[in-house]
Amino acid sequence: MKLPAITYLSPFSIEETIALLDQHDGDAKILSGGQSLMPMLAFRLASCSILIDIKNINGLNEIVVSDRSVTLGARVRWRDIEQNTTLSVAHPLLVEAVKHVAHYAIRNRGTVGGSLAHGDPASELPAVAVACGAKINIIGPAGLRSVNAEDFFLAPLMTALEHNEMIVSLELPAWPGDRRYAVKEFARRKGDFALAGAIVQFEMKDGCIDQPRIGAFGVGDQPLRLSEAEGTLSGSPPNAEIFARAAAAGVADLDIRSDIHADANYRRALLETLIMRALDEAHARRPHD
Repeated sequence: MKLPAITYLSPFSIEETIALLDQHDGDAKILSGGQSLMPMLAFRLASCSILIDIKNINGLNEIVVSDRSVTLGARVRWRDIEQNTTLSVAHPLLVEAVKHVAHYAIRNRGTVGGSLAHGDPASELPAVAVACGAKINIIGPAGLRSVNAEDFFLAPLMTALEHNEMIVSLELPAWPGDRRYAVKEFARRKGDFALAGAIVQFEMKDGCIDQPRIGAFGVGDQPLRLSEAEGTLSGSPPNAEIFARAAAAGVADLDIRSDIHADANYRRALLETLIMRALDEAHARRPHD
């Protein structure tokens, strides 16, 4: 299908963008990459009469690494993350997750802000944000506010972003050099949305797992933290038995969705397997790998 008639605007400042969003009261959408938005508009799955392209706003494509955090501007593209040599050390889990995003053409245009605002529960970046305890920085008429990633994603394609607000950055906590991690997902074809995915990270202390964080995506209405799995792992020595127990605990009480691609039972079994594989890979990974 073809796009509907839309007025295209390209402001040069955040202030002008917020004013336009506020003025049009929910009838305007921000374009930042457009890899999900444009097809949805074409198929009439979303609608607006005003399209606000933020390509001319300075500073939104910056990647800032400090002792406290890794901050990605809303207009940072997937390819920018892949090609940033600093991030391979400053946040290797993020770089690993981005490798799973779609295809080269999509990674060449898709952006951090676009993915977060779209809020697809099968997307990698929202899952990374939740699993890593990130904050999403948002600007609106009332000024700047930060929302914990776990509170930002409300339902499929529904977030805490108001109609007159825009995402300006994603802030991930600093990455300890000795942290172990893995990202595992399964899709019918390479580059498709995951039927299920798992993100794991943990550190080692006195031979035992310390500060584990386990995330899941593609199985529910939003990216998930698997606290039962984390509790099983914490303080335990890493081995196949504890990994299997943690994976089973993580999926036991999940409200997993069924759709035309896979039913809930299949997704549950798949996610359990992916968690075990991710834990095993993370354990085998040497720090700085």
